[in-house]
Amino acid sequence: MQTAKAVLKFIQDDGVQYVAFRFTVPRGKWHHITLDASMVDQDTFANGIMFDGSSIAGWKTVNESGMTLMPDPTTAQMIPFPSAPTLMINCDILEPKTGEPYNRDPRGIAKRAEAYLKSTGIADTVYVGAEPEFLVFDSAEFTFDPYNSSFKLTSSELPINAGTHREGGNHGHRIQTKAGYLPVPPLDSGQDMRGMMLAATKAMGVTVEKHHHEVAPARHELSIKYDTLLRSADSIQILKYCLLNVAQSRGKTANVMAEPVFGENGSGMHVHQSLWKDGKPLFAGNEHASLSREALWYIGGIIKHARALNAFTNPTTNSYKRLVPGHEAPVLLAYSGGNRSASCRIPFATSPEATRVEVRFPDSAANPYLAFAAVLMAGLDGILNKIDPGAPMDQDLYELPQGEQQKIQTACGSLREALVSLEKDRAFLKAGGVFDDDFIDSYIKLKMEEVTFQDTASHEV
Repeated sequence: MQTAKAVLKFIQDDGVQYVAFRFTVPRGKWHHITLDASMVDQDTFANGIMFDGSSIAGWKTVNESGMTLMPDPTTAQMIPFPSAPTLMINCDILEPKTGEPYNRDPRGIAKRAEAYLKSTGIADTVYVGAEPEFLVFDSAEFTFDPYNSSFKLTSSELPINAGTHREGGNHGHRIQTKAGYLPVPPLDSGQDMRGMMLAATKAMGVTVEKHHHEVAPARHELSIKYDTLLRSADSIQILKYCLLNVAQSRGKTANVMAEPVFGENGSGMHVHQSLWKDGKPLFAGNEHASLSREALWYIGGIIKHARALNAFTNPTTNSYKRLVPGHEAPVLLAYSGGNRSASCRIPFATSPEATRVEVRFPDSAANPYLAFAAVLMAGLDGILNKIDPGAPMDQDLYELPQGEQQKIQTACGSLREALVSLEKDRAFLKAGGVFDDDFIDSYIKLKMEEVTFQDTASHEV
């Protein structure tokens, strides 16, 4: 379905009862308005749907609250979870008075990033592939008030359940701390669940690749095929939605926080990017790890702007519980042909077409539209200004002598640091009008509220 006409015919012919019009807010969450199918017509696609933008954090004020959802018919997919046949359509946000794209719409920012790439003449396409990791618990209990603050996470996989009494007996098979990478059932209790998550994602039009257990108990990873920046971000939103709902349907709860469990490997979302022009890959060449000079400059831009990027790629206060040395945490701003302790890695490629840059510091809580666009803008700034990334660091960076390690710049250590870095280093994001000061200022204000809340809560506790 590529046109409104095709979508309307599908609704009529396939017995669709409801249509959910979805959009992404600055914090990365999906929201939606659901219309009875009989209310969806050509006018819906021509003029959009009005909603209250003042109820979305970081968007409109109450005195200018009207906003327009403009459906993108190319994104229409059936949702596998509702009991009534329901179609989903992604929407862009428009200003109702002018019909222009709303500057604070994350999906609109991703579109502008792709347009800016073409305008530079460097390339016409950026491909993005992301690998979101997440946790699945049997139960997540938390309390926060002045006299009782606590949380309790439970999963049958956790080593703490080795001595737990269970009806029918405790059969063991617990994954020990840091020992959960790629086991088979019964240690891996999530095999069927992850398969259901990928099946649901595939049913919503995403090309899926694989799933597996990750290093920490109860931690998992799903992989989908790379796509253009906008479509990849759309797909990550679908993937997150499916993993959360499949877990819910099985009586469990999924969690995309970077580090809710102290001392365990965190949940990342490694982001792979490559540039193409006229159907040919630009990152393959004769430099280090078979990279082109443009690819090295691209890495140089990412490393230069990494601390500002953290505000988008690691957008929660919890994100920085993961970005600490050790546990393969990519806090050191360096690049390597295979070293997982570096923030930028060059995966082994079997062909020029597979040559890409893997940015390892993002996590799954990131808004994919903002994170992918910001990384692209940093990389393009690197190419345009021929930013040298320096020498590759192919040894284990955590085994370097202390003095050598201290010479390498690091990712931010807190969300506050990241927001301060973004405040100071934003010019590269504004090239081509992709991001603007209004959005950046509003984003910093929105996320600083979370920092202030955490600081206040920590002080009170």
